[in-house]
Amino acid sequence: MGIDLPILWAIIIGFGLMMYVVMDGFDLGIGLLFPFIRDRTERDTMVNTVAPVWDGNETWLVLGGTALMAAFPLAYSVLLSALYLPIIVMLAGLICRGVSFEFRFKADAAHRWIWDISFAAGSYAASFAQGVALGTYINGFHVTGPSYQGGALVWLTPFSLFTGFGLLFAYALLGSTWLIMKTEGALQRRMIGLAQPVTIVLLVVIGIVSVWTPLAHPQVAARWFSLPNIIFFSPVPVLTLATTWGILRALRRDPNVVPFGLALFLLFLGYSGLGISLWPNVIPPGVSLWDAAAPPQSMGFALVGALFIIPIILTYTAWSYYVFRGKVRPGEGYH
Repeated sequence: MGIDLPILWAIIIGFGLMMYVVMDGFDLGIGLLFPFIRDRTERDTMVNTVAPVWDGNETWLVLGGTALMAAFPLAYSVLLSALYLPIIVMLAGLICRGVSFEFRFKADAAHRWIWDISFAAGSYAASFAQGVALGTYINGFHVTGPSYQGGALVWLTPFSLFTGFGLLFAYALLGSTWLIMKTEGALQRRMIGLAQPVTIVLLVVIGIVSVWTPLAHPQVAARWFSLPNIIFFSPVPVLTLATTWGILRALRRDPNVVPFGLALFLLFLGYSGLGISLWPNVIPPGVSLWDAAAPPQSMGFALVGALFIIPIILTYTAWSYYVFRGKVRPGEGYH
């Protein structure tokens, strides 16, 4: 029996995008929290916690995009056609963040506020655009043959805008729990105070999306609530509630690593729910992995490169986080 290349590539792309959400999520979350922190030294400390790793985090976004183009060219063309404007906004936000990240350390005190605003604005723009793209993807696309038949504003729906705002809270939770793990003193206490309401709001957002999606898409409702699927998939919502309770409980104690680990698991559960709802469609609601797949020769050739480069990315990413482990104190870090 041969290897099912479309499924293998779906796993690779899904893994790459999940790694991006995990790693760039707390990075973006720090920018989302900037407006709530006024002290210049504390802002410098926040940025210093991700200074050695922030640019490498976006490697996973590049990997996911190029893998999608290589393995599922139809999905690549449809998604980029439908999500052109949100993707442009996301890229502009990421560029704005990158420039601000470097320039704010070089700017004098009179002009640093400009780059702080730019850093926060880029974070909000990129995060919101990603959430809008996610909501649009869940809603699905109108495809006829190999062509996208929808308009340029297909993303402009109440559901997509809601998921855009919802992702802000998801990234804010990752950012605040990351800072709880990486800082101490007044800044850590401030992050504990912010993480608690963010966790509650995020649970509400997850609940609304979990109800809205099956109501709007009967095929998703059939996937979740038919027998025996409802028995097999019931651990996902149960674990979501338990994980949220665990985060709030950990925040009321002496938190360090636990809230961040649980926040990552909560994002993983949401990602799992998305996969359960849409599988095996790579272009919802009706284009499967096998319908959108590239020729087997192309997928096999690209797979050789992917299996070579992914362990390298994992190795240097793990090494960088290991080298720069531990707390970041005021005055330490990036210069």
